[in-house]
Amino acid sequence: MQKNTDLTPRHEARMVQLVFPSDTNQYGVLFGGIAIAWMDQAAYVCAARWCRRKAVTAHIDAVDFRRSVPVGATVELIARLMSTGRTSMRMEVEMWAEVLDAEEGPYQVVRGEFVMVALGDDNRPTPVPPFPPQDHSSTTKSNSR
Repeated sequence: MQKNTDLTPRHEARMVQLVFPSDTNQYGVLFGGIAIAWMDQAAYVCAARWCRRKAVTAHIDAVDFRRSVPVGATVELIARLMSTGRTSMRMEVEMWAEVLDAEEGPYQVVRGEFVMVALGDDNRPTPVPPFPPQDHSSTTKSNSR
């Protein structure tokens, strides 16, 4: 079976949701709690994709809401692995909204950081693969003759 290299990389996950009336409050905009739940799901997919194990939410930090999302809009969630510990993974999750029948393009709605912990078969924390830092200096070839 041939690998598809065009897929999202293992250290990232993307999800798209449509905002239905049942997802909104009395003002017709997305509930904050539903936004956080969707962000948590994206963080889980990113974490599980990285460690290839079950993962659970250990901590949610610095969730900043910037704009509201009206009913009928689409939202894209982007979760990116930022760093790893021994058993934990820190994710940045962004939510972008787009009202398809409006002139304005996509806009950022909310951003937050999530810490996920990998679980082994015994449901206890288990080590995760380290996330390599992006060091571009190591890719530079030296010109030695």
